[in-house]
Amino acid sequence: MKFITRSEGKGNIEPGSRYFRAIVISVTFMAAIFQTVGWAGVAASSEAANSRQSPGEKLVRANDCISCHAVSRKVVGPAYRDVAKKYRGHRNAVQMLSQKVKRGGSGVWGQMPMTAHPALTTAQLREMLEWILSLGTQPPKRPPAQGGAAHPEAAAKLYTYTLADGTTVKLDFQLFVEGKDQKVAKEIFHGYEIYNSYCYRCHGQDVTGSEIAPDLRHSLKAGMTEQQFLDTAMAGRQEKGMPNWAGFLSEEEVKHIYGYVKGRSLDLVPVGRPASEMD
Repeated sequence: MKFITRSEGKGNIEPGSRYFRAIVISVTFMAAIFQTVGWAGVAASSEAANSRQSPGEKLVRANDCISCHAVSRKVVGPAYRDVAKKYRGHRNAVQMLSQKVKRGGSGVWGQMPMTAHPALTTAQLREMLEWILSLGTQPPKRPPAQGGAAHPEAAAKLYTYTLADGTTVKLDFQLFVEGKDQKVAKEIFHGYEIYNSYCYRCHGQDVTGSEIAPDLRHSLKAGMTEQQFLDTAMAGRQEKGMPNWAGFLSEEEVKHIYGYVKGRSLDLVPVGRPASEMD
């Protein structure tokens, strides 16, 4: 593209001139075209990924199921592959499990209750469960071995922190970023933000306790594990008036909340907005 300049005697391109306005319009129009093409590419990529999913898988991912279940590992409820393995060969598995999903309940996989899903139709439940049960016939995906040989799973990294009384504690997640300034990791700060947006209403601002619900610092000091924390948050405690957060908060978000609460229970993360690597 060649711009016409005043020195060429073809016109004035200073702001306000008609040549200037024409150039601005042309550049804006071209930028809009490039942006539209970019958006179309992203949309096409997303649509292609979705097209590879069966109708049942799409329904599972569109509902709150993935807050409590994963394909190959336990979250709050069992892994879908374990469900498929347990009910392989059962003639009425789809019909029986449809009733369980629709009504909710507990007992088969533990005492943590599953939320009822009365809004799902019989057809939707059938598609969802047919996809889940089909996972029992698919081999689990394994990460490719490096160097032509299989390696055992590496042990989780541990982070050591010194408490106020001089003792140390080891955590399997990072509380603070490395450096002289004690700034919390972005996951911990995210947990702080979510906690003080929702959880504080019952458990107290900055995990300081309240008269409505238990002080979560005391719960963790008494031995509550991350898995128990996740189970309780996702399933809720209906008899005590605690709602379930499955479908609203993801597994990752609840783990971030746990990390923040753990830091508060150890008196390592201060009251108020902690300095973070996001600053």
